[in-house]
Amino acid sequence: MNNLYQVLIADDEPIIREGIIDAVDWENLGMEVAAEAEDGEEALDIAQGRHIDIVLVDMNMPIMDGITFMKKLKESQPACRFVIITGHDEFAYAQEAIRLGVKDYILKPVNAGHLREVLQSVKEELDELHVRDHYLKKASEQIEKNIPVLRERFCREWIQGLIGDTEAAEQLEFLGLPSRLPVQVGVVRWPETSVNQPLMKESERQLFLFAIENIVAEFVQQADHLLFREHTGLIGICLWDETPVEIAAEIEQAVQNFLKMTVHVHLEAVKEGPGAVAEAYDACREAVFREAQLSPLVRRARQLIHEQYDQPGLTLETFASSLQVSPVYLSRLLKKELGTSFVSFLTQTRIRKAIQLLNSTNMTMYEIAERVGYESQHYFSTAFKKVMGVSPNRYRKGEAFQDM
Repeated sequence: MNNLYQVLIADDEPIIREGIIDAVDWENLGMEVAAEAEDGEEALDIAQGRHIDIVLVDMNMPIMDGITFMKKLKESQPACRFVIITGHDEFAYAQEAIRLGVKDYILKPVNAGHLREVLQSVKEELDELHVRDHYLKKASEQIEKNIPVLRERFCREWIQGLIGDTEAAEQLEFLGLPSRLPVQVGVVRWPETSVNQPLMKESERQLFLFAIENIVAEFVQQADHLLFREHTGLIGICLWDETPVEIAAEIEQAVQNFLKMTVHVHLEAVKEGPGAVAEAYDACREAVFREAQLSPLVRRARQLIHEQYDQPGLTLETFASSLQVSPVYLSRLLKKELGTSFVSFLTQTRIRKAIQLLNSTNMTMYEIAERVGYESQHYFSTAFKKVMGVSPNRYRKGEAFQDM
């Protein structure tokens, strides 16, 4: 491999080119003359066809002058260094070129000592750049290798409110993530310890957490997303594309089906304003810890409502019967643990789904009503307006007055 700096001499006078070649011990200087050119156009063709580190260029060449040549070559090889060869009457012209970033100039007739000094200075500059590039490359490789770790650290600081919005946007871009606020954040909690469960080895615990993350990733793969792990073991989710709220229940069910364990998942919309991400994430944390206080019956009832909301004949009586409990007991338990009635929770679930269809499809009101479990469009519109404050038609036109 040739580690010598490649030099191009561009001058229309052969005697000048020969004098320059003979005046320097190129190899001792860590350089070699790769090519010669007698006009600017030829020099440009040569330089663009191969790697050139240094060009000694005459200011007053035929066909294409030195300034034009340097400007053109700079576009394709910005790292190339230029040394101007100039006569006394072109001195002002040479100074202009130096202002454009040329390293130095040499007056004709060429003084061998001065030429060696200039070239030595160029070599030292290139050596420093190569060392810097070497360290920057190593740093870049190290950063690339550690991007997942950096993303996790950034997210942990972000959800703690330690990073402002401006800094967050810069870091998101640096980390290869969308440089805007996520639309949703979420938390997955695995309440792994219980009185009936033996303590788990750390290696086994990490294996299960990794398996949970893989399941979550499959459910959110269609959206721009990032998963991260808190030190406490909570799995955090950032979503830059909106996902249905039902996905939380679907993740819980999938983990139960495949891993035979219970997790609590909650998603929260990120509102506008400073600290919005941290605020939404705190709400998620509170929700999953509240979730741990819910009885298995209430969790099962809520899951079934998410699965069966589209059935028009769903009533408290039929629903309680499917759970093999009395309607009165189920109603009392839902009110106590969820703070809402069966009918209210069912309506909220149906209206949320209807909002998704209104926002993402061109389905008619009748089709949406049927899809979310209402027997008639009129009944659907009445329920929708009661919850949202406007009719479904007006909501679709952007006239929503009330957040769910």
